[in-house]
Amino acid sequence: MASCHADHELAPVRRVAIFGGTHGNELSGVMLVKYWLENGAEIQRAGMEVRPFLTNPRAVQKCTRYIDCDLNRVFDTENLSKQVTEDMLYEVRRAQEINSIFGPKGSDDAYDLIFDLHNTTSNMGGTLILEDSNDDFTIQMFHYIKLALSPASCPVLLIEHPNLKYATTRSVGKHPVGIEVGPQPQGVIRADILDNMRRIIKHALDFVQLFNWGKEFPPCSIEVHKIVEKIDYPRNEAGEISAFIHHHLQDQDWQELRPGDPVFFTLDGKAIVYEGDCTVYPTFVNEAAYYEKNQAFTKTMKVTLTAKHIRSSVH
Repeated sequence: MASCHADHELAPVRRVAIFGGTHGNELSGVMLVKYWLENGAEIQRAGMEVRPFLTNPRAVQKCTRYIDCDLNRVFDTENLSKQVTEDMLYEVRRAQEINSIFGPKGSDDAYDLIFDLHNTTSNMGGTLILEDSNDDFTIQMFHYIKLALSPASCPVLLIEHPNLKYATTRSVGKHPVGIEVGPQPQGVIRADILDNMRRIIKHALDFVQLFNWGKEFPPCSIEVHKIVEKIDYPRNEAGEISAFIHHHLQDQDWQELRPGDPVFFTLDGKAIVYEGDCTVYPTFVNEAAYYEKNQAFTKTMKVTLTAKHIRSSVH
């Protein structure tokens, strides 16, 4: 009987990290990680090491997104292999430190699973971020979390895209998981948002423990929102924003955006409509941190992913 599922046996997940403060002004993850560093009982599970970790302490101290550059974009080969110099950007140096503790990225020695806790100013609810559409373990975990949180919504964002490369902090781990919870202003704590994030982590760790104990998870399917394109604001000849998010689109993350629907609004009262040829599902709508990235919202499309039957190879 064991042989028929042999291809879907996966190594147990023993080393887990929970990152907070990758962006120092996203305070739910900062507060939870600081709390768990002092009072870690709720995140501990038998047979696992669960390590809370503050990823960008200088940015946390200043309550700013970053010091020199975005820590969540520098975990690429070039930055991780740079020679350390006195004038090295703080976040690049920090990325190398994180890679040495939890990686090396892509190696057998890397942590099995890394959760990276983020807040968004967009109305995204509790969103799970998937980096690899072929990661059966993580898809199974997301399926478990979505069922546990039901009937509350728990969207999944797939950031796999040939033209959009993400060198995320969590990508050091074998199974990288982003948790993006909003809406919450930068530098602010909302109890409901923090509680939502905390519940997601609880169910995720419960899943890992069940998997390690030998529970088998049959094939499953989940609906995900796959990134299609990032949309900038309209701009004038000087490169300045000339129109802002229309009130019909504001707070409508994950809702249908149809051709002809209003997207932007100018100060002289003109609506600019969506001119695409199919319905899409916007997210990160009017995200405060993305103004500097020239991004008004992200277009996604719905796709269904199926994960194979999995069980731990140690049971």
